[in-house]
Amino acid sequence: MITTRFAPAPTGHLHIGHVVNALYVWETARREGGRVLLRIEDHDRQRSRPDYEASILEDLAWLGFTADAPPVRQSDRTDIYERALGRLRHAGLVYACECSRRDIIDAGGSGAELRYPGTCSSKGLAETGDRAIRVRLPPSEEAFGDLLAGPQRQVPSDQCGDLLVRDRHGNWTYQFAVTVDDYDQGVDLVIRGLDLLHSTGRQIQLSRMLGRTEPPRFMHHPLVMSTPEQKLSKSDGASGIRQLRAAGMPPEDVVAAAHAAVNFPLPNSKIQTNS
Repeated sequence: MITTRFAPAPTGHLHIGHVVNALYVWETARREGGRVLLRIEDHDRQRSRPDYEASILEDLAWLGFTADAPPVRQSDRTDIYERALGRLRHAGLVYACECSRRDIIDAGGSGAELRYPGTCSSKGLAETGDRAIRVRLPPSEEAFGDLLAGPQRQVPSDQCGDLLVRDRHGNWTYQFAVTVDDYDQGVDLVIRGLDLLHSTGRQIQLSRMLGRTEPPRFMHHPLVMSTPEQKLSKSDGASGIRQLRAAGMPPEDVVAAAHAAVNFPLPNSKIQTNS
């Protein structure tokens, strides 16, 4: 039985793009006889808000998306992240970093995404509260098959450099928290938008460093676009579920609009997970 998850960040209200992801998650899980976990990804303490979380949970219930376990919040999982970081530290893979974003850009860490050039990797800095923490990534290629996007090859050390796992404000990063969570919660199928495909290789590498022998399978689905170049965001109020509800649209029409927003391909055959 597969285990997948729906994992919204409480930094805004739900919009049609989130509903598309929810449809992929729930329809795939139900077709496969699997289960869906609900994870509130509030690792960014500065931007996460309780009222956003409350509206997300209310909108999901209104739309008919019911998880198979009570929701889990990343803000409640600090001890789990600390233990995971301790394993990496014990393996000699962790170091403190004092670089700002400007420092990384000035050091030549540019490219399609901001790449950390390893400035602090040999400084031996103490882990103080105002310093970030990074994990050394191996200079190796990750090859994996995506259930919708097909065969992929990524070299995370070339894409992003050594991985940021906790920022200088004390926030656990998305890349670290979701990898630890998926391992700890037994998630063996990750379903998310194509904008996160580039993150997959580094998460596979990190999960292996943490002791996961078989990574989850991945399915990256099409995005809802506000323009041909720009994906829909939380600032696009016209697509917000709150606004659609206030306008009198029934939940079945919202779900139908989400279905119509993308081509909605699903794998043709039964999904075999790696676990």
